[in-house]
Amino acid sequence: MGHTFKVEDPKIPARPVPVNFQDIYYEEDPFLSHCTIENAGLDQEEIDQLVISKVIFRNVSFTGASFPRIDMTDVIFENCDLSNANFSDGIIHRVIFKECKLLGVNFSRAHLGNVRFEECLANMSDFVEARLKQVIFNQTLLQNANYSDCELLKVNFHHCNLNEIDFTQTDLKGIDISTCKFTRINVALENLSGCEVSPDQAIGFASLLGLKVKE
Repeated sequence: MGHTFKVEDPKIPARPVPVNFQDIYYEEDPFLSHCTIENAGLDQEEIDQLVISKVIFRNVSFTGASFPRIDMTDVIFENCDLSNANFSDGIIHRVIFKECKLLGVNFSRAHLGNVRFEECLANMSDFVEARLKQVIFNQTLLQNANYSDCELLKVNFHHCNLNEIDFTQTDLKGIDISTCKFTRINVALENLSGCEVSPDQAIGFASLLGLKVKE
C-alpha cells in the first residue's frame, strides 16, 4: 500500500530575491514571481486573481486573507499561518505546504495538482467541490475537514488524523487511508468501494453495514 505516483516538486530559482509583498500594489496586474517573502504579516489582505510563481513564503501570516481565483505555480509555504485564508476557485500547481497552520482554510472549487501538505494543522479546512490530482497529505491534522463532492485522483493520506472528516458524495476508490486515525468519518458506503483501509478500520466500517464482527 501507499502512494505509487510521483508528485512534482516546485521549481524554485537558486537565488530568489527578497521582496515586500505590498510592492505588488504598484503593479498593473497583481503578480509575484522569482522571490522570497519572510517574517511578514499579510493578515486580511484581499486580492482577486493574484498570480504567484516561483516564490518561497517563510514565517508569513496570511490569517483571514482573501485571494479568490488565485493562480499559484511553483510555490513553497514554510511555517506559515494561513488560517481562514480564502483560496476558493484557485489553481494550485506544484506547491508545498510545510509545517503550516491551515485552520479553516478555504480551497472550495479549487484545482490542486502536484501538491504536498507536510505536517500541517488543517482542521476544519474546506475542500468542497475541489479537484485534487496527485496530492499527498502527510502527518497532517484534518479533523472536521470538508471534502464533500470532491474529485480525488491519485490522492493519499499518510498518518493523518481524519476524525469527523466529511467525504459526502466523494468517491474514495484508490484512496489510501490505512495509516490514518479516526473514530468516525462521514462517507456513504457506496463511495468506500476500492478505498484502502487497515484491518481495524475495516471492522469499524463493517458496523456501518450492521455487521457484528466476532473475535
